[in-house]
Amino acid sequence: MKIIVLIFIVFILGSLFSALYFLIKDKGQSERAVKALTVRVALSITLFALLMLGFHFGIINTRL
Repeated sequence: MKIIVLIFIVFILGSLFSALYFLIKDKGQSERAVKALTVRVALSITLFALLMLGFHFGIINTRL
């Protein structure tokens, strides 16, 4: 589960930085930055849902 979370975080950060790149390169004239930010939000919501399902079904435990 830790690897899946790390992969999601890498993709979220990649999408965030690609949106920044498109914003700087296109000077706000295209929709590529908006699409990259939409992907970031979708990945974040998916990661949150996976974490909540993991806690609910006992895949992720809170004991140390």
